[in-house]
Amino acid sequence: MSTVVSTEVSTAVVRTLDDLLKAGVAGAKVLVRVDLNVPLDNGRITDDGRIKAVLPTVNKLREAGAQVVLLSHLGRPKGKPDVAYSLNPVAIRLSELLDAPVAFATDTVGESAKAAVAGLENGGVALLENVRFDSRETSKDEAERQAFATELAAFGESYVDDAFGAVHRKHASVFELARKLPRYAGLLVATELAVLRRLTTDPQRPYAVVLGGSKVSDKLGVIQSLLPKVDKLLVGGGMCFTFLKAQGKEVGGSLLEEDQVEVCKQLLADAGDKLVLPVDVVVAEAIIPDALVKVVAADEIPDNLKGLDIGPASVALFADILKTAKTVFWNGPMGVFEVAPFAGGTRGVGEAVAAVSGLSVVGGGDSAAAVRLLELGEDSFGHISTGGGASLEFLEGKTLPGLEALED
Repeated sequence: MSTVVSTEVSTAVVRTLDDLLKAGVAGAKVLVRVDLNVPLDNGRITDDGRIKAVLPTVNKLREAGAQVVLLSHLGRPKGKPDVAYSLNPVAIRLSELLDAPVAFATDTVGESAKAAVAGLENGGVALLENVRFDSRETSKDEAERQAFATELAAFGESYVDDAFGAVHRKHASVFELARKLPRYAGLLVATELAVLRRLTTDPQRPYAVVLGGSKVSDKLGVIQSLLPKVDKLLVGGGMCFTFLKAQGKEVGGSLLEEDQVEVCKQLLADAGDKLVLPVDVVVAEAIIPDALVKVVAADEIPDNLKGLDIGPASVALFADILKTAKTVFWNGPMGVFEVAPFAGGTRGVGEAVAAVSGLSVVGGGDSAAAVRLLELGEDSFGHISTGGGASLEFLEGKTLPGLEALED
């Protein structure tokens, strides 16, 4: 069982939800930026983890008598209403989880939003429609973002950011809005900050990072930043094939970023024995549930097949390294875990991360989804991040606009 994470953060820099509650919120309208960007399949939520993650902050505010107004994005609509990205299914699921009504506004700052907010009672909750249905939310024009933030600010007396997954975006509801009201970090953001600070400032050693996912280019910044700081960097997922190619191995039809091969060669040279690659892979012709699969050595991938998961010897190798680790950060699946024949690598590595005796952190939406889909037991991990790209940018040392906006 992994170490439980304290949610303490430095209130000298960022005020927290506890500070707001101490000041009293009974009868006050509190705007809460949340991350309800859940995966949908024809309007059906396939993973409600992000909804559950905001419940502690929402419930604390409700219990204190606040009138809670929730703001979120979902997907990437093109600055106008699109039923495929409506938050209505989220409002229904949130109501079920809260066991209380959730007033859903069919717009962001229009008549429906005004009515939903005006109709709130103490302890009530309203959810405004997808903030990205308004093009000003993501506009590159600061004046447009400011105008949208001003309209949103009229709905509340204070602002709580509980959407760590969006703090790396300089969007109206994340950056400009926070500057217009007394601002606080929600429980989720406070926890994320505490955990990521532990990973970046004097982590307990040995410190191992497990990276997966499809593209090296998506993780290049975090790899370059982490290599000097970690004891081991284990690479799986589709991105491993570009590294294998950089070692001179043939990868058949596997995912390959040709333009990153030279970069990977340099990373391998710089890393020495810190960077560990799979020694075997699961290959098949296609990603289908009844695929004929076989396990081959990492340097024996047939030309007509593609690598879709790391193999059992690789799982054993990674698990052996993780046994001695005291701090582990895992971001990205080891294969196409959503399809049964290619889930073994992610399951095996996930179980090894869960068994770490020190701090284990699961970062990224795909990794968190794998924990739930493969029933690895969320309580087995020290922390499951909802941050995704924000977590990676924090580990790279980048300034995150949403966190910067919370600072006094």
